[in-house]
Amino acid sequence: MHMFDRDRRFYGGNAIVGGGLPLALGVALADKMTKRSSVTACFFGDGAVDEGEFHETLNLAELWRLPMLFVCENNRYAMGMAVERAEAETDFVRKAASYRIAGEAVDGMDVVAVERAALNAVERIRSGGEPYFLECRTYRFRAHSMFDAQLYRSKGEIEAWREKGPIERLQKWLEDNRIIKPEELAQMEREVDEEIAEAVAYAEAGALEPVSEVERFVTMERVPS
Repeated sequence: MHMFDRDRRFYGGNAIVGGGLPLALGVALADKMTKRSSVTACFFGDGAVDEGEFHETLNLAELWRLPMLFVCENNRYAMGMAVERAEAETDFVRKAASYRIAGEAVDGMDVVAVERAALNAVERIRSGGEPYFLECRTYRFRAHSMFDAQLYRSKGEIEAWREKGPIERLQKWLEDNRIIKPEELAQMEREVDEEIAEAVAYAEAGALEPVSEVERFVTMERVPS
């Protein structure tokens, strides 16, 4: 959630639901004002659509015609509330259209379909100079947190969606189209497992930050004159 890499223009997640939307708007506005040819992709879930920041950001993005790609990862439940119980309008593309932002819904469980839609969206943003909205209709297999008893859905529903798992579908697509061999996939999985194990070991071996650093980056440090 709190990963950040300015050199790669990855401005991280946000613990506040919908909090990343206005931040992404600021990045896109800065790009336009400094005449950078960048597209800002802003990712958020269906729960964020309830927040005021969602509506404020979409309004300003279209009003100022900013190069933004809004990607809504609609997993149907947010933290634990079904979309149908929380939204009077469950078609989020129509919500975007109310701000005159074009968009489309895509099968978020299909990696290839999402890639194709994203490439088309970015091309449209670059050529038209205005925002675009992409609703990826997907599903969360696991609980939202370790305290989530998942009383809002059945085990049968979860298992039915697991059959549409994007990783398995992509693997089958790659093999069916002879893009990759099973042994190559197996090798890739081993390398990823090793990379994760190394990262975990590095983190567990690390020392805690000293107390003297607690307030660092909370406020701007004075620059010597």
